[in-house]
Amino acid sequence: MNFEHQQAAHCESGVISNLMRHHGVPMTESLAFGLSSALSFAYLPFIKLSGLPLISYRMPPKSIIKGLLAPLAARFRFETFRTPEAGQRRLDALLADGQLVGLQTSVYWLPYFPPNMRFHFNAHNLLVYGKEGDDYLISDPVFEAPMRCASADLSRARFAKGVLAPKGLMYYPQAIGHKVVEPAAVVKAIRKNIRTMLAPIPIVGVRGMRMLANKLERLPAGDAHTVDFIGHMVRMQEEIGTGGAGFRFIYAAFLQEAAQLAAMPQLVPFSDRLTAIGDDWRGFALKAARMVKRREPVDPPALAKLLRAQADQEEAFFRDLKRAVA
Repeated sequence: MNFEHQQAAHCESGVISNLMRHHGVPMTESLAFGLSSALSFAYLPFIKLSGLPLISYRMPPKSIIKGLLAPLAARFRFETFRTPEAGQRRLDALLADGQLVGLQTSVYWLPYFPPNMRFHFNAHNLLVYGKEGDDYLISDPVFEAPMRCASADLSRARFAKGVLAPKGLMYYPQAIGHKVVEPAAVVKAIRKNIRTMLAPIPIVGVRGMRMLANKLERLPAGDAHTVDFIGHMVRMQEEIGTGGAGFRFIYAAFLQEAAQLAAMPQLVPFSDRLTAIGDDWRGFALKAARMVKRREPVDPPALAKLLRAQADQEEAFFRDLKRAVA
């Protein structure tokens, strides 16, 4: 297959941008992320990862892929399977037909990941573009070069159990109606993202940040669970996907593209503002990590104060952005 691998910051936006470019759509990772209105924040205490609450800085898995369907008038086929054998047979058949196939997998069971990067996260996306012998040819966007993966290992990664179990999910386009992004689609996507971040729901957007800050503030400083909770926050922010700061940087790049695509130069300063907000998220993660490593005293109220400052910044940012695209 005449496929060109490109490294990306995040797996799902990297996969869908690589997939779209392969099919003739001039799609960058940042444009895919922004056009699907994927920037978010959610504190979900009722969903547990290793006993700790899910904290997300983007919309749920598959939102980026499905978010591009309407702007591009595209139709995708999504398939899941009851058994690994059925999933492998179908993948082999599609590859034999020359199809580039997206997969949802578990990071933990992919042997080309270094051991210190493996953890039980079941929503990692990658592309398969061929097969040689028993090895699948993998375009994993978080790596600089294409990878190989034995069929048994890939099957195990595709059918891992637990939260967000992929069930062998594969996807590929059946039709792409528009291969040029319209300005109206860009503005519509920005407005949708603004509604998400300013939503009147206590666990989502800037309100979700404040709810998490309230939880943090009440944690006892001397409790081992507190250190685990803070460490979990850092991991959710900086290691799973591309993290809170990383997603802000990607969306900032999208706003620069949007300024040109929609002929709205007023969006350029917002790109700079969001980059600065992303820098502050990195500062928050650094302070939390220093507490986890005991290089600073564990101080949940201090972290809660920083988190509320992030919420205030993002609320002001999205209210100003709302006026700019009104």
